[in-house]
Amino acid sequence: MSALTRVAVISDIHGNLTALEAALDDIRKRGAARIYNLGDLDGKGPDGPQVIDRCREVCDVNLFGNWDDLITRPESGNPLVQWHHARLGPERLAWLRSLPLSADFRLSGRRIRLFHASAQGVWHRVFPNSDHETLMGMFENTELTGFDQPPPDVVGYGDIHHAFIMPFFIPKNKTLFNAGSVGNALDEPRATYVMLEGVWDGEDWDAPFGMELVRLPYDVESVIARARALNMPRTEELAIELRQAIYRGMQKQRVSAG
Repeated sequence: MSALTRVAVISDIHGNLTALEAALDDIRKRGAARIYNLGDLDGKGPDGPQVIDRCREVCDVNLFGNWDDLITRPESGNPLVQWHHARLGPERLAWLRSLPLSADFRLSGRRIRLFHASAQGVWHRVFPNSDHETLMGMFENTELTGFDQPPPDVVGYGDIHHAFIMPFFIPKNKTLFNAGSVGNALDEPRATYVMLEGVWDGEDWDAPFGMELVRLPYDVESVIARARALNMPRTEELAIELRQAIYRGMQKQRVSAG
């Protein structure tokens, strides 16, 4: 039997270098041969430039996310977006704009497809409780993924900051997974990623294939302290997200309900 290859799938680092380094250290210890990054490198956290430089160094593939889109065209006037944009510089911004939207490879006979949010676009959000038609649409060939290749058996994405692994059995065996968020998880306050394992570029479905959801602690307070020292906009909202995994759009509602 051919040797098995481990492939790490990370996403939504959001300028959190401390969480990224915790994930990379674990990925190294587990012997991953490749790292795929599903986008949203910057935004929210204080370390956007360092995160981008690190991902360029260590990731085999970096994909384009909705925050990457937002930060590279800051005409919205959002102070937080403008703050991140100003710190990146023209070369990093150009690199972000050049990133692909999806990536395909084969592992133990399964065709794996990765993108940031959905097969429809980086701003099209899909949740595990979306209707069946929407979920099955994640396996379609679209303009974003390209029409000239076989449809995938396994699809992985990020965007929603909630990790899960969901198998489908209709019309044939399919698996949809979300890699969660390394730097801004909103289901559990840990750095989260997914590890795949199988025969790289193998055609045999009977070869072993594995998928593992990994959650890791990291020094949340140091990230918050760094954001405060930089006078980053909306730092206190970030602090609640990192400590309690409560999305900033829900924080006022939680306070009012309490």
